[in-house]
Amino acid sequence: MGAISNDWLEPLKPEFGKPYYAKLYKTVMHEYQTRLIFPPADDIFNAFELTPLSEVKVVILGQDPYHGDGQAHGLCFSVKPDVEIPPSLVNIYQELHDNCGCYIPNNGYLEKWAREGVLLLNTVLTVRAHQANSHRGIGWEEFTDAAIRVLDQQDRPIVFMLWGRPAQAKKAMLHNPQHLILEAPHPSPLSAYRGFFGCKHFSKANAFLEEHGLTPIDWQIENR
Repeated sequence: MGAISNDWLEPLKPEFGKPYYAKLYKTVMHEYQTRLIFPPADDIFNAFELTPLSEVKVVILGQDPYHGDGQAHGLCFSVKPDVEIPPSLVNIYQELHDNCGCYIPNNGYLEKWAREGVLLLNTVLTVRAHQANSHRGIGWEEFTDAAIRVLDQQDRPIVFMLWGRPAQAKKAMLHNPQHLILEAPHPSPLSAYRGFFGCKHFSKANAFLEEHGLTPIDWQIENR
């Protein structure tokens, strides 16, 4: 199981000593030993590793990792470069094109966003192969809620993009007046037409960052 080694470690360290985390760790280790679990164990904490706490400008919350072979690598909505772009990400790219004029790339690899300061955090960090939500309720939510609370306490502007009801349920944890909360339906094909398309979250986030003297996000994912 991967580890957190950057500036996220200190504020999250209390979680590692709690009973729920000991149980979670044991459960996850057993799952990896006995079943096919995604993402690869070393990628579980990629969202934290690729976007240090001090560099977070935007937070996008997902639910649980993709459960298809070779898709998940620890960043919500993102897939490895040689994997077909999933439907929700197709719709995200369409909104980006309509909102910011970004061309639609030939891959779904969002590591660039993570390195730009976009925390791509699933609320559950592991999943059984081909079984969506199979690790819901084993303790990950408690851990990622702690991370969301840490973000809420940051004394600087941060944008939270809450897409769909599960992500919007986290709004109750966000109280910092310095932060911008943007809500829209989930970008999945089932709900994107109910208001995700046209939400203009990407330009709104950048306008907010620029208003506060921060460098905007370069949302363009390049062809590979």
